[in-house]
Amino acid sequence: MNSNGGSADQVTVFSREGCVQCNATYRALNAKGIEYKVLTVTEDVADDLRELGFQQLPVVKAPGMKSWSGFNPGKIDELAAILGGAR
Repeated sequence: MNSNGGSADQVTVFSREGCVQCNATYRALNAKGIEYKVLTVTEDVADDLRELGFQQLPVVKAPGMKSWSGFNPGKIDELAAILGGAR
């Protein structure tokens, strides 16, 4: 359920082409029916993410949660529960 639009309440996945963990994250978000937008990480954005303490991709920004990096099924389950309760 990848989306190019966006809002403050939307899940954002910062990603790079060929990123295996990013692809696993997309599949897990899709399986949970979670809509998200993908932002391709440039070197400038990568530098900004590193300054924020993120060392790997994807970085997932989600409403009601602290952002995380890497493929994290537990966080995706938590996100699904949060979003399911908000509907």
